[in-house]
Amino acid sequence: MSDNFKEFRVDTRQTTPEEFAKGKRQAQLVFELNHTMPFTDKYNELVQELFKGHIGNNVMLNAPLTCVCADMVNIGNNVVIMNNCLMMARGGITIEDGAMIAANVQLISNNHDLHERAILTCKPVHIGKKAWIGAGATILPGVTVGENAVVGAGSVVTKDVAANTIVAGNPARFIKNVE
Repeated sequence: MSDNFKEFRVDTRQTTPEEFAKGKRQAQLVFELNHTMPFTDKYNELVQELFKGHIGNNVMLNAPLTCVCADMVNIGNNVVIMNNCLMMARGGITIEDGAMIAANVQLISNNHDLHERAILTCKPVHIGKKAWIGAGATILPGVTVGENAVVGAGSVVTKDVAANTIVAGNPARFIKNVE
């Protein structure tokens, strides 16, 4: 996992009323987005509010989407996110320009402490420029997928993926370089 990403911890028992209200509003936005006609002004307004404007131009975001802490997601330009994407974003998620996220992908930036389950352990997930995450793949906390890398369908990525490489499997392993 990337040394640049320091783990931080969140005690869910200490959620403030403001944080609870923010989480409730985001859950409502996700529900409304998932029940709104795509490619409409209303859909685009919901996306902008959900991601607090941290979303680039020409992004194709297909519902349904599940997202927790959407305000901690940053999406670049010309990104494609297909149906049923799960973003557990308490640790932060960055998706750079031109990345493609296939259907049923899970981007997980937080987990629970093994002994104190009310504590979230958080590390960012970073998807590099023009990376392609295959259908049903899971990217775990603290992982960086490098520029132009490919993650095979159904893979579980537990370690950083170098730029211009293909990985696949559970756990994901190097397959070959992108030519």
